[in-house]
Order: sequence, then C-alpha cells, then structure tokens
Amino acid sequence: RMTEKTYPVTEAQRQTQDWNPMWDLLEEMDPDYLEAFLAFRAVPQKLGPLPQKTKEFIFIAINAATTHLWAPGVRRHIQNALREGATKDEILEVIQLTSIMGIHSIALAAPILAEELAKVRT
Repeated sequence: RMTEKTYPVTEAQRQTQDWNPMWDLLEEMDPDYLEAFLAFRAVPQKLGPLPQKTKEFIFIAINAATTHLWAPGVRRHIQNALREGATKDEILEVIQLTSIMGIHSIALAAPILAEELAKVRT
C-alpha cells in the first residue's frame, strides 16, 4: 500500500513569510528537488555562527545584487535586519557595497568601446 509522500521542509517554509512564488511551479514540477533545495539553503541560516543581523545583511546584498534583483527578498530582509537592531546607515552601506557589483559592466564595456572607437578613427 502506497502512502503519500510528505515534504516537511517545504511545508514549514510555506508557513513563513519567506516564500518565493516561483517555488510553486518548482514544487509542481519536482517536489523532491524543492524539498532538498530548501533544506540545503536552510543549513547556514539555522546552524551558522554569524549573528542574525549579519546574515540579514548578506541576504539583503544577495537579493539586491544585479544578478538577482529580487525586491520581495530585499524588503523582507531589510525588515528582518531592522528587527535585529540594524540601523538605517548600516543597511544603506550594505546596499552601497552591493551596488559595486554593477561597476563590472562598465569595466568590461568601456575598454571595448575605446578599442572599437580607435578602429573607427584610424
């Protein structure tokens, strides 16, 4: 007799305010993968030595990064950081440090532009 498989990590995550709507589709397509992914991502959050405020700063940076740009995550982790005693200036510095990632676009493209302009001028 088959019993229905349960996904306790997924269900626990769903009960938090930290649920990405994209996970609904992933759950439909491959609930085993989603369960494993959510368990994996929770390890440093639950077991790591960093203070929670520091973890929230890192989550803000990850969610605000040009490679992620997940506004709901930025909002949630700013709220969490404030609850952990973070100041506006600390959070602003995290955002400012994260914005440095965007400079790589210009660092890559500006020299190429200079090279191509040099070709046109000669």
